[in-house]
Amino acid sequence: MVLVLIGSFLWGRTCTTLQADTLSVPADTAYLQPHDGGARIQRRDHCLIWRDGHTSLHWYGQIKQATSLEIQLDCQSTGDGPINLELRVGSQTLARTIYLQAGQKTSIDFGSVSIPKAGYHHFALSSEGDFQHPLTVRSLHLSELPEDGYHFNMEPRRNAASVHLFYPVARETKVKAFYTELTAVEDPIHTYYMACGWHRGYFGMQVNSPEERRIIFSVWDRGEEPTDPNRVAEVDRVRLVNKGDGVFTGRFGNEGTGGHSHLKYPWKTGSNQKFLVTAEPTDATHTRFSGFYFHPDSQKWMLISSWDTPGEGGYLKGLYSFSENFGESTGHFLRKALYGNQWILRDEDTWEALTVATFSHDPTGHEHRLDRFMGVEQGQFFLSHGGFAEGFTPYGTRFERPGGGKPPAWP
Repeated sequence: MVLVLIGSFLWGRTCTTLQADTLSVPADTAYLQPHDGGARIQRRDHCLIWRDGHTSLHWYGQIKQATSLEIQLDCQSTGDGPINLELRVGSQTLARTIYLQAGQKTSIDFGSVSIPKAGYHHFALSSEGDFQHPLTVRSLHLSELPEDGYHFNMEPRRNAASVHLFYPVARETKVKAFYTELTAVEDPIHTYYMACGWHRGYFGMQVNSPEERRIIFSVWDRGEEPTDPNRVAEVDRVRLVNKGDGVFTGRFGNEGTGGHSHLKYPWKTGSNQKFLVTAEPTDATHTRFSGFYFHPDSQKWMLISSWDTPGEGGYLKGLYSFSENFGESTGHFLRKALYGNQWILRDEDTWEALTVATFSHDPTGHEHRLDRFMGVEQGQFFLSHGGFAEGFTPYGTRFERPGGGKPPAWP
């Protein structure tokens, strides 16, 4: 099993300062590789139960100047016996063999390691094979840190920050359709690249597992119910009008409530995907929102689903795109996608290009995870988060992509 640290962020809660220059890193903030049951995080006690040395633990953080660190591991065994541990920091390896006694709290001293330059650094703790007895890992201590010269994410949430780009559109504009092209550059599991978002829903593509990918279109109910779709009155629920062949539909909750639809389809990383959302007011208080995906195999637009939406009667508002890491076990991996050729169809049936966007992120990105970016690349906007890359994009930064491109051939 391997335990990893990186320069500026740490996974867990508020930093615990043992001395002015010593940081205690809770074990439950680690990443596990592979995440297959060889170790189990216990949130209540802020520790980690390590059962299999084939699983490694990983932390990441930023150290802002070259230095040397003293490293210790606090742990406790459930039985008597020796254990072989190896801590890797960059190209340096520190090995220790220690005899543990059942129930005895132990601090394993790995000694000193060199941090040759400022930046993010990776610390990895490993062993070999199955443990004779499970090991409770409680924390990793870093001593001799430069004063005010480090930053670790100590919050329990290990997800990378969610990142968004918002497209400014005049409030009075009646937007009948919203079109975006999206290309995934990186594709770790638990990634949702959302192309077309608006005030009542979102449309994009997701990596669910090594074998499964989806095209997802969802529309929110009316009201403020945050979690339980069964608590929403029938009059406030979105209603399925139609769906495409092979599309699954149902209800969702826990992020607001509403109607969900997805198509299982192996979209390709590096391949341009095309998404279109339309709005059709049906009376003064209802709008039919529909999501269309340009299917790469047929080279034709296909309907994912259409939903009758109460509390509307108007058009698309609040247009945006985002990238989300929805599973915390993969929050240390880089996610990146290109978002380009955005267009809106006005009620006069004229297309207008969207070439300006502003950057934002969720609360995790405010101070806990600073590895979040937006910019312009290959004539398109990009969003990037995770991976503990150097630098960050300030909240609210405005970007403009080059013009050009063509609106979709629609309908």
